Amino acid sequence: MVGANQRTLRKLLLVAVAMFGFGYVLVPLYDVFCDVTGIRFNTQAKQENTAAAQGLVVDKTRWVTVEFTGNAMQGLPWEFYALKKKVRLHPGQTTVVKYFARNRADEAIVGQAVPSVAPPRATKHLKKAECFCFTQQRLAAGESKEMVVQFVIDPALPKEVDIITLSYAFFNADRVSANKYGGSAAPESHEHHGSHKKVTTNING
Repeated sequence: MVGANQRTLRKLLLVAVAMFGFGYVLVPLYDVFCDVTGIRFNTQAKQENTAAAQGLVVDKTRWVTVEFTGNAMQGLPWEFYALKKKVRLHPGQTTVVKYFARNRADEAIVGQAVPSVAPPRATKHLKKAECFCFTQQRLAAGESKEMVVQFVIDPALPKEVDIITLSYAFFNADRVSANKYGGSAAPESHEHHGSHKKVTTNING
């Protein structure tokens, strides 16, 4: 009986070691896959940005007002706007806001949001942990959804800056579709404030 228990214990230990080894190898294999295919999900970017945000200390001696605007550009038959026009917060305080989008076309459309921050010198101090601009967004005909932005203002923001505006221009991601609706597609190359990862498509709607 003792011998049987010892054999079972050895087998369990071997399984545990094998699982650990598989998990260790999986990370570099994932990186190779991303480099070869050009596809990279944004989990790593979000984790890195979230970790950076958690490392910031909330400055309760200061208040900053962040305003939100959004526009669907010509060529994208969507309704798009911020559900909350502005928030007042402390630097270092993680904040979540939502935008609303609705596809007014009778066909599925893929859009890409391009962010901008004013004043420009505040750009590097607005750090996003999660943003719908990290991926292309697909809406079916008539579909609507709320899109989340999670961010933090770096306490290193210059003292004289107490109002920041975060704006999004939503473009049609497809050139042919954009032309059909009388506009132009999203720029092929643009900077995602808070992320430098490749853009992927959110096909879940």
